[in-house]
Amino acid sequence: MNSRERVTAAVHHRVPDRVPIDLAGLKASGIAAIAYDRVKKQLGLATPTRIMDARFMIAEVEEAVRRRLHVDVLPIDMTCIPALVQPDDAWVPKTLYDGTDVCFMPGTGISADAAGNWTLLNADGTPSDYRMPYRGHYFDDMSFDRGTGIDPRDFAPVDDIPDEQLALLARYTRQQYEETDYALLGWGYGVCFLGLSLITDRRSNVTMGQPSEWMMMLMSEPDTCHAMMARSVDASIKCLSLVREAVGDRCFAWGIAADDSGTQRGEFLNPELWAAMIQPHYTRLCDWIHRNTSWKTFLHCCGSVYHLIPHFIEAGIDILNPVQTSAANMDPARLKAEFGAQVVFWGGGADTQTVLAAATPDEVRAHVRARLATFGPGGGYIFNQVHNIQADVPPENILAMFDAAYEFGEYR
Repeated sequence: MNSRERVTAAVHHRVPDRVPIDLAGLKASGIAAIAYDRVKKQLGLATPTRIMDARFMIAEVEEAVRRRLHVDVLPIDMTCIPALVQPDDAWVPKTLYDGTDVCFMPGTGISADAAGNWTLLNADGTPSDYRMPYRGHYFDDMSFDRGTGIDPRDFAPVDDIPDEQLALLARYTRQQYEETDYALLGWGYGVCFLGLSLITDRRSNVTMGQPSEWMMMLMSEPDTCHAMMARSVDASIKCLSLVREAVGDRCFAWGIAADDSGTQRGEFLNPELWAAMIQPHYTRLCDWIHRNTSWKTFLHCCGSVYHLIPHFIEAGIDILNPVQTSAANMDPARLKAEFGAQVVFWGGGADTQTVLAAATPDEVRAHVRARLATFGPGGGYIFNQVHNIQADVPPENILAMFDAAYEFGEYR
């Protein structure tokens, strides 16, 4: 099987030749630029490391690395494609605090103060609310959840896509589909109903950067919340209708939401409240996709979400990521036994909190082998570590993880 055939089989709960492997198929399944640069040096590659999203400080995975790690998925992220078609000299060179030389996306502006703290700049050169402290790993949104309140009249989700962006999307996806055998995973114009993810554009996030206020509104102003979420789904469907015309069947799945609903210890809100308030809007969006496209629906949702998974499935979610197995109630064997026939688990292949950075390569290898033995049987599984690989993970452990996924992922 080639990569596209392998992923297609897995997401349809058929058994491929081996478990498909993902790295950076979406912004929450990738690798920190510092860790990626070290992996490249380990492999003898000296190309500039490019950062695909300054806020997350995640790297673009190059073809040589993708092939070496046996990756089967290629991202079709509408926020990244305009940069990917730009010449190399349009990218912005910068040296990180540890001495790693990187290139940021074209147009990126960063200012530094005397203490070495960085601020992302807006397009007009003014300071944004995104700040990174010296020796930090991410740009934090300093305006997030500051208690400024939510005025529903200010909620204006994106509901149109310029023709030139759609034309670029069509050209790019056609090229990747015809010139590679990767499975193409689409992302853009989804929804966010809890506000704890930056993958979905902030303008289309119903919480408007104030999730604490929104949580109270879910209980105190349910009609207002339903109306705002309905508008969000309306806007998403309008945009995805245009995307469908540009992409067609070239993508096997589309990310409908980045909507973290769990903490380390449990669901972020009562599952009954989630089912009453949020599920109907997920259902409408998933129903539209299933009626009008061939795409599978993809949900990124961190944390302990065991009690929400039945609601995800009922709403029409086909693929769940990142499968945070270190959180409460997220035991891999239990998840596979109870839900493995109904939803594709995309992730859970290596614990990034307690194993990947702290274990030896041999321990990582054994850990991955055990996860594959649990999640792999019967298909319906894509190997990926839990969320992004962090900057402090040794390159030896990263290579051990992907080599083990390839070696032990074979179906016999």
